Amino acid sequence: MVRTLKWLSVLASSIMVFILLGGALVTKTESGDGCGKSWPLCHGELIPSEITPELLIELSHRLVSGIGGIVILALAYLAWKHLRHIREVKFLSILSVVFLVLQGLIGAAAVVWGQSDFVLALHFGISLISFASVFLLMLLIFEVDKKLDTSSLIIRKKHRIEIYLLSIYTLITVYTGALVRHTEANLVCRDWPFCFNNAPLNIASFSFEQFVQMGHRLTAGILLVWTISLFLRLIKSYRDNQFMYWGSITMIILIVLQVIFGALIIFTLLNLGIALLHALVISCYFALLCYFILLASRSMSLEKNK
Repeated sequence: MVRTLKWLSVLASSIMVFILLGGALVTKTESGDGCGKSWPLCHGELIPSEITPELLIELSHRLVSGIGGIVILALAYLAWKHLRHIREVKFLSILSVVFLVLQGLIGAAAVVWGQSDFVLALHFGISLISFASVFLLMLLIFEVDKKLDTSSLIIRKKHRIEIYLLSIYTLITVYTGALVRHTEANLVCRDWPFCFNNAPLNIASFSFEQFVQMGHRLTAGILLVWTISLFLRLIKSYRDNQFMYWGSITMIILIVLQVIFGALIIFTLLNLGIALLHALVISCYFALLCYFILLASRSMSLEKNK
């Protein structure tokens, strides 16, 4: 059964990546109305009579989300049934299902009734949490045979707290990025890193969209500096632990790539492939932070038991 769970968890995590990228693709290509105001059908039809590119993108996203829902439900049930002795399995099983349903409901509500940009921006963050919970569930399943054994790792309290805070701040940064997309503020600033490099402090002339764009750049810049700072301290403190060492290196690589892709979005005038990579990298970064949270939680429990 463990082998089956491993394959199922890898499949579920892969589908969640496609769901995340599909949602970003729908937003970036403005295909949210591809199926009109009907859900789950397209224009009230099981088989649409008129096919458009926007309809194909929106319908494909719905189909992948539906398949993903079935796979994740199966994974959560089987993991709960066979691995409930692992302390985090029940929580992650519930979390993966609840947030998958929640993101589906928000997506459906946006199609049928419409939502403000501020509400729609929540959708990507919810999808991110859903992906992270499935990803962590996969890691727990692979830990069963002790090939990934982190039971002896002790993370200091000050580092645990900082990991928690950084994860929360990452969600805030993700929200500001999603708000940029939904308010169509992607290209309102012609330069980078400032909105106008020849007048970097001319904030008084900013439009609402430019404030949204520069607000996201500011939060992303703080995230970069914070991540570098944490990376240096983790490397120094946990050099002898392979999980923290390589996890910290992966974390710094991901955040640097995220900033590079964010800049390239401006330089390439919103190239679709670059924009999707931007969404993918932050998803991997957040999932890694959630793994650190899991390790920190175990470390705190181990300290209490001692």
